Amino acid sequence: MEVILLERIEKLGQMGEVVKVKPGFARNYLLPQKKALRATDGNKAVFEAQKAQLEAKNLENRKEAEAVGGKMDGEAIVLIRQAGESGQLYGSVNARDIAGGLTEAGFTVARNQVELNQPIKTLGLHDVTVRLHPEVSVTVTANVARTEEEAQVQADTGQAVVGEEAQQAANAVDVASQAAEAVAAQADEVFEEEIAGDAVAESAAEVEAEAAAVEQAEADAQERAELEARAKAQAEAEAAEGDAAPEVEDEDK
Repeated sequence: MEVILLERIEKLGQMGEVVKVKPGFARNYLLPQKKALRATDGNKAVFEAQKAQLEAKNLENRKEAEAVGGKMDGEAIVLIRQAGESGQLYGSVNARDIAGGLTEAGFTVARNQVELNQPIKTLGLHDVTVRLHPEVSVTVTANVARTEEEAQVQADTGQAVVGEEAQQAANAVDVASQAAEAVAAQADEVFEEEIAGDAVAESAAEVEAEAAAVEQAEADAQERAELEARAKAQAEAEAAEGDAAPEVEDEDK
């Protein structure tokens, strides 16, 4: 179905644009909320005739929304609800509850202006978007607690106040996590020390091997020198014996 947008619709289009939407979305939301018109020739003519007036009205509404948004943005509302020790609510907090809390705080907000994807079901601080105008949105905080005192603690600490057992379990998880990190860090140090020790041992072994090789080379050289000296001495001795031997005379003479 084609419709003419009468205001900016996020992820859909700007005022005056003709867009295609699913029939159900048009019938159940856009048309009843007066955010769009069916894109008939007659409606197109009406829109063109009123375009300047609509744009001026939209600008005025946006300025008003910006003024309200400047005061509302960051507002925190306290919603008291019953909950179990784990922080799970006995029920939930919905868009109507958020709008009611803001109304009590002095703002005029309709339920359909609160953008809550799903109901809040736990204690704690929850950020909620409120759309004051198609072009203006603010963020408020829903402080869901069991008592006003716990709400104050949550506002001061930024953490949900849960039961003692649940808190102890959460603390135990934190302690276990810290212990695991400490063990991991210690293991890293030991590993680095082992690597350094292995490197030193390997270096020492290399030095010892080189020294042994040098010592062996020197021993081999000395042995060769001794062998050469003995061979030379033996050769000289044999030569001397040859020179000293008497000549044998011929018996026939």
